[in-house]
Amino acid sequence: MVFSFFKKQPEKKMGVRPPASPRTSDERGAAADEPPTDRPRYQPAASVGLNRADLPFATPVAKSDSPPLDLSEFVFSALEPDFQAEVELDPIDAEAEEAAMLYSNGQDAAVRSRLENAIRQYRGGAGERLWLMLFDLFRVGGQQGPFEALGIEYAQAFEKSPPGWHEAVRPAPVLIKAGIVLFKGELTGDNEAGFAALRQALASNRHLRLDLGKVRQLDDAGCERLVGLLQQAHKNHREIEILNRDHVAGLLDSRVVPGQQTDRACWLLKLEFCQLYDQMKVFEDLAVQYAVNFEISPPSWEPRRVAASGPGPLVLAAADDPMAEAYVIKGEVKSSRFSDLLAYSAANDPVLIDCSRVTRMDFLSAGALLNVLTTIKGTGRQIVFRHPNHLVAELFRVVGLRAVAEVVLARN
Repeated sequence: MVFSFFKKQPEKKMGVRPPASPRTSDERGAAADEPPTDRPRYQPAASVGLNRADLPFATPVAKSDSPPLDLSEFVFSALEPDFQAEVELDPIDAEAEEAAMLYSNGQDAAVRSRLENAIRQYRGGAGERLWLMLFDLFRVGGQQGPFEALGIEYAQAFEKSPPGWHEAVRPAPVLIKAGIVLFKGELTGDNEAGFAALRQALASNRHLRLDLGKVRQLDDAGCERLVGLLQQAHKNHREIEILNRDHVAGLLDSRVVPGQQTDRACWLLKLEFCQLYDQMKVFEDLAVQYAVNFEISPPSWEPRRVAASGPGPLVLAAADDPMAEAYVIKGEVKSSRFSDLLAYSAANDPVLIDCSRVTRMDFLSAGALLNVLTTIKGTGRQIVFRHPNHLVAELFRVVGLRAVAEVVLARN
């Protein structure tokens, strides 16, 4: 018995679509002249190269009357990539950088807190630099007790002798931040604006740095006014540090002429420079010439004025080579522009900068120092910093100074 549902149904033949053939160039040209017709809103992007219909073995592309796919509600994957684009700062570098910036800003308590927390986490290897920064913080601050207690911890953590306490860097006295004023115009008696600005700056700063680098001319009346301001500042227990004084001294040389009883104030200003910057032998010789020339007693040497002002930054520094001359920076360096460093570098290669007596440097001074040294580096000279403490050395790293100079740390 044969059931009807097993009966084979007759096959329905599907219509065969003729294969697509490429249009001739005439047909394509004719189509271009036809008026535009209504087209579906969705148009597939044109492919680069041959059309599918132009390929000899391509299967026919079926046309569909259905509307195009609506992708407006499609949500693409929001998975995070497996890598990070940013380069993370080394955690020890980050701690050192933050401590250096705080120290340059005078926030010693915050520096101590940060470094004491950091050394509990980094008790070996590269973390040693954080310990050395804390040692120098205690040394500069004169805190021998905490310094020695830290030494015991250091010996246990690193299994070697700690840095030793020494008095080479004493606590720096509390200094009023030095103001700086650029003398505008010429050093002449009729320069009212220049002297008015100087008097105003001196009234608001107990320690003032006067930059004379822009002066190109001077006369006797201008020198007399400046000498009067310098002497008045001394009587009022204020200090004026002269920047680019060698430049002005060169201008004075053309007016300080033995045998000519003119420009007496120019002689007095040159004697004043010798007094302020501890040039006693030059002062005595010039004083004798002054007495003979003007037939009056010269100013007398005052040792206390030298002690108050201190020598300029360019002096003979203690070095591995006793004959090596170095540019010395010392004390708390604030708002400095190092305008005389270019003159020193012009006569010295390598350029040796002694930082063994620097207790602190602010960020603006470090940036100004980098600008000057970049110019010097462009002349092909080698630049070497000697013996900054670790706090100052880390500030040099922050501003990028190590890119133009070698920094040699002191041996503990």
